[in-house]
Amino acid sequence: MGRRDDERRARFDYAGLERVFHEKARLGILTALVTERDGVAFGDLKTLCGLTDGNLSRHLKTLAEAGLVESEREDAGGRAQSVYRMTREGLGRFLAYLDELDRVVADASPARASRSTRRSAPRPGGAGA
Repeated sequence: MGRRDDERRARFDYAGLERVFHEKARLGILTALVTERDGVAFGDLKTLCGLTDGNLSRHLKTLAEAGLVESEREDAGGRAQSVYRMTREGLGRFLAYLDELDRVVADASPARASRSTRRSAPRPGGAGA
């Protein structure tokens, strides 16, 4: 088996889709954090991602254990709050994950284009027939 066969066989492997990112709530959390580089307060993350306190806490713990996010207690108007940020490692890994998702979308694009063409084609026996 040649190199071309090996490349073809592994073409849809998508090894860059790390499981820690590939969960709906964690994907939302990380997207919020990557767009707000100064960090996001726990309460704001909860609202942005539509999560409960417990669910958000659980996902943040998983992300922190993986070295992707960090937290800091900050004073907000006389009240301490936890603010979460992506780590440098987290940012690099998440951007690589997004690159891999772009690859998935590019690989699937012919099917999406085919679906669009089928939708816009006139149906036999339709209006004007």
